[in-house]
Amino acid sequence: MFKFYLGTDSLTGKPLTTTRRGFKSRKEAQDAMNQLQLEVFSGTYKKQQYETYQDIYNMWVEQYENGVEESTFVKTIGIFKNHILPAMGTYKVDKIDIATCQKHVNQWAKKLKRFRMVKSYAAKVLDYAIKHGYIDKNPFTLVEMPKKRKQIVLDEAEFENFYEREQLIKLLQCFEQQDNLMVYTIFHVLSYSGMRKGEVLALTWNDINFERSEIRINKAISRGKDCQLYLKTTKNGVVRTIKMDETSMSLLLKWKFQQSKIYLEKGINTFNKKQLVFSNKHNCFIQPVQTQKWLHKVIDKYKLQPITTHGLRHTHCSLLFEAGASIKEVQERLGHTDVKTTMDIYTHVTKKTKASTIEKFDAYINSR
Repeated sequence: MFKFYLGTDSLTGKPLTTTRRGFKSRKEAQDAMNQLQLEVFSGTYKKQQYETYQDIYNMWVEQYENGVEESTFVKTIGIFKNHILPAMGTYKVDKIDIATCQKHVNQWAKKLKRFRMVKSYAAKVLDYAIKHGYIDKNPFTLVEMPKKRKQIVLDEAEFENFYEREQLIKLLQCFEQQDNLMVYTIFHVLSYSGMRKGEVLALTWNDINFERSEIRINKAISRGKDCQLYLKTTKNGVVRTIKMDETSMSLLLKWKFQQSKIYLEKGINTFNKKQLVFSNKHNCFIQPVQTQKWLHKVIDKYKLQPITTHGLRHTHCSLLFEAGASIKEVQERLGHTDVKTTMDIYTHVTKKTKASTIEKFDAYINSR
């Protein structure tokens, strides 16, 4: 923070000052003060005029775009477009008070599960306004966050987005019967690796080591501006190499040769390092939503329990724990940077594990 002397008010004779806050470092504050000093001494300084929230957002979002992934930027502007700007866009920033912010946070809490995230983004714009001298404080910092009432879960199975071992085996058998080697291989790899669908669909043959039965995971596909797919780093920026089972590697090798035959007829050479392991008929990225369509089709056809593609990742995690893997091993395999994420999935233990817990307790109590 710094306070800068601007001169004397010609009408009142009182000194004029401006205060700037919100800088991340002393150097950033010093640079801003030097710029302000230059404007004052050169006569180009103009007293800040109060702007609308929309005006400040337009300036903030331009800066924000330079510091985040394209997919993150697209999601963020969606949050502002759908929830924040319709509520606050026309407000004069100097007139936004605690009561106004509290009202909108309460409204978001009634409609949105992730209302805390929406509030956080809304506050960032006012932080930007403070840094640039439009306002002195951010009323969002004094807002009381509503507490969501916990709902009673009447049917636990209804909320479990993962499969038991037998259910997973059945699902993969159903995919095998579809006579589509690529789709079967995709879901086998998803189930046996715990990879995110964006990571699987971004794999190139250079990432597959058949000799060592390993897959290197260093990228993912995501949706950017104009709904275009592009390659980015993994969700947490973590590069990992995982061991795979013999069946998965055998399926991948079988698919590699079938893929080469299919595209050779189209004049495409698939024996290059950048060739996608899984691609559409134009040899481009497969839309991530397509995996869910394939999954729904099989679930509906064979009357299986509903599950999402991401649910297969949870399934892999749960079955790893059931097989005796440690928390550290599972964390590294799934690419979690925070062990809390792994532990959250750990709570989704299978019914078999739940049953064995009471069986162990009963055996211990009744042992002689």
